[in-house]
Amino acid sequence: MCSNGTVRIGFLSFGHWQDVPGSQVRTGSDALLQTIELAVAAEEVGVSGAFVRVHHFARQLASPFPLLSAMAARTSAIELGTAVIDMRYENPLYMAEEAAATDLISGGRLQLGISRGSPEPALDGAAAFGHVPVEGETDADMARAHAELFRHAIAGHPVVRANPQMSPAGALAVQPQSPGLRDRIWWGAGTRATAVWTAEQGMNLMSSTLLTEDTGVPFDELQAEQIAMFRTAWTDAGHDAGEQGRAPRISVSRSILPLIDDETRHYFGLRAQADATDQVGYIGADLARFGRSYIGEPDKIAAELAQDAAVAAADTVLVTVPNQLGVEFNVRVLESIVKDIVPALA
Repeated sequence: MCSNGTVRIGFLSFGHWQDVPGSQVRTGSDALLQTIELAVAAEEVGVSGAFVRVHHFARQLASPFPLLSAMAARTSAIELGTAVIDMRYENPLYMAEEAAATDLISGGRLQLGISRGSPEPALDGAAAFGHVPVEGETDADMARAHAELFRHAIAGHPVVRANPQMSPAGALAVQPQSPGLRDRIWWGAGTRATAVWTAEQGMNLMSSTLLTEDTGVPFDELQAEQIAMFRTAWTDAGHDAGEQGRAPRISVSRSILPLIDDETRHYFGLRAQADATDQVGYIGADLARFGRSYIGEPDKIAAELAQDAAVAAADTVLVTVPNQLGVEFNVRVLESIVKDIVPALA
């Protein structure tokens, strides 16, 4: 929770576009421009964060830094971030330059969620971008190595030898630098073990609407256990000690759809019962537990979220939005969440 006892609410857009009946987002241009407009409107109604999911080879948002920079230029207070960037695809040093530039444009509002990636439409998509694991290394190993070099670079450490004919320095760091950005990197963790590793690395924790493990307990309890293990590992690693110590940030994602008018009832009323329980299934070969959706009257959702153990343990809730229904629809939903639901979670 925040220092005032209230959870931060951010929206998370996957940025889908499709030229089908009913879609308000039919092109890539629509998806990008409407995401910017949604960030502006969300800030006006009191939403704390505007986050985008990054997917490649799909009709979804893929290039976060131009988009986040445009969002930054149109807003002044809302946090801007990703949930998440697949680090298998990234050139760490180029990403460090892009991230620092974006953070400077935003005035230090960038909150970057990164991860090892998830199953995707492309076969060996990262290889098409020129990134292939070395012998004996897995895709996950490569993603973590990219993340390590990225974080090293944004911390201002030298990453290349200087040309003695051009510079008196022995080694050079990437430019520009944005002080403090390194403390605003989050890792998307799908298991309890990965959450412990995330804490050991000194990164904030980003936990999604699914975990790639199942112990038979409800999703929110399993996620709360993941968060507790993360906090313990963070303290054990000493990240909160000394003058440079800091408390970690933790986010969870939820599908929250208040039924506030005829349009919201038309689109989501029939899902209220069907999506009211957790689901267990497979992501690739991994057994996973998926969190429920919260759909219903705002007071009912508030009461249910107040019993969600992971929401209580986190400081930020990222609300996944049905972006294809357009900006105006999603702003109404987000405004109801901020005004009708969040106060009950204090």
